[in-house]
Amino acid sequence: MVDITLICVGRLKERFYKDACGEYIKRLGAYCRITVTELAEERKSDAPSPAEVDACLLKEAEAIKKAVPKGAAVIALCVEGREYSSPGLAGLLEELSLKSAKLCFIIGGSDGLHQSVKELARVRLSMSPMTFPHHLARVMVLEQIYRAFRILNGGKYHK
Repeated sequence: MVDITLICVGRLKERFYKDACGEYIKRLGAYCRITVTELAEERKSDAPSPAEVDACLLKEAEAIKKAVPKGAAVIALCVEGREYSSPGLAGLLEELSLKSAKLCFIIGGSDGLHQSVKELARVRLSMSPMTFPHHLARVMVLEQIYRAFRILNGGKYHK
């Protein structure tokens, strides 16, 4: 059984996000061991300069790197990543899990991820060319991981 870690910058506060994430985490229990790690988003001024944003992203990157399990295949969610269909993501997860029993998805905060985290990733994944709140991205990636396992196990959920 594969171990999946989902590292998220920022804490879920809204009940509807927590409920949705909880439902997919429960469903995923049949297919993998999943751990969600929430890291604090660095505070910035109301109108941060590019240098301030970069400094905050660098601090977040340090915390992210410490949270990545040793030997895990890292998948970073970022706008410049590759888009996959649901069956394509299922194939990617199958391929990566054959090489490593640990997968680690990383979702940055409202300013995304520092370049050093993107460089750490084996795969850069984009959910869409559209912009989504990072809390919604957490729900979406959990749903897509669940959908991928259903596809890999011949389930009808993906239809």
